[in-house]
Amino acid sequence: MKLATWNINSVRLRFDLVARFLTEEAPDVLALQETKVVNDLFPAEGFARLGYVHQAINGQKGYHGVAVLSKLPFAKSAARTFCEKGDSRHMCVTLQNGLELHDFYVPAGGDIPDPKLNDKFAHKLAFLREMEEMFARRRDRKTVPAILVGDLNVAPLEHDVWSHKQLLSVVSHTPVEVELFGNAREAFEWNDVTRQFVPENEKIYSWWSYRAQDWRASDRGRRLDHIWTSPALKGAVTSQKILKEMRGWKQPSDHVPVVAEFEV
Repeated sequence: MKLATWNINSVRLRFDLVARFLTEEAPDVLALQETKVVNDLFPAEGFARLGYVHQAINGQKGYHGVAVLSKLPFAKSAARTFCEKGDSRHMCVTLQNGLELHDFYVPAGGDIPDPKLNDKFAHKLAFLREMEEMFARRRDRKTVPAILVGDLNVAPLEHDVWSHKQLLSVVSHTPVEVELFGNAREAFEWNDVTRQFVPENEKIYSWWSYRAQDWRASDRGRRLDHIWTSPALKGAVTSQKILKEMRGWKQPSDHVPVVAEFEV
């Protein structure tokens, strides 16, 4: 099974980019974040024509939104809300083979890394704590084949950002975010698929700001997009890649897809 995750930053605006990606890479399952569209206006028919007839959509007008598009049928799907907000930031599907897939869009957190001064940052920290609680209460982490993907909006490791020292006080790489992110990961003993294949001392990114005049030359990126696997899938991942070249496509998202292949 080939799986991809991508913050598309408006699925209707960039439908042609997604269609090109699906044609060239042909994943079995694509998890999208920041679709920015209500369910009724989601381009479902367009994706169905490309072979992705199984769809689980959790949309919202103008903001947020996640969707799972698949060639493989679902046994069930369900979304949950976090922090008592109605934001569309999560979708869970279970494939007919029993594989559980969670698609997350974690709040970005605004610009000021102080929860007392910035409600958006406080929301992000609360969201990460609730993610931890969601999985910590489960007792099937050793047995259930599960994958968690998405724009998690945290670059946890030193070489997940272009400058560890300069970004320690920048939202997405602050110590408190990294700690809560680690707690959420440890709650279900999730495996970081990218770092399974790419050594921790090697820089690798999935996001580059639109503000950069020449994103490729400056290469000031962050690894905000992740694929995690549960202990039951140990040894099942056969490859992973981050498609950096797609940041150079016409009218791109500021994120690029992360792709992994599994023997399941």
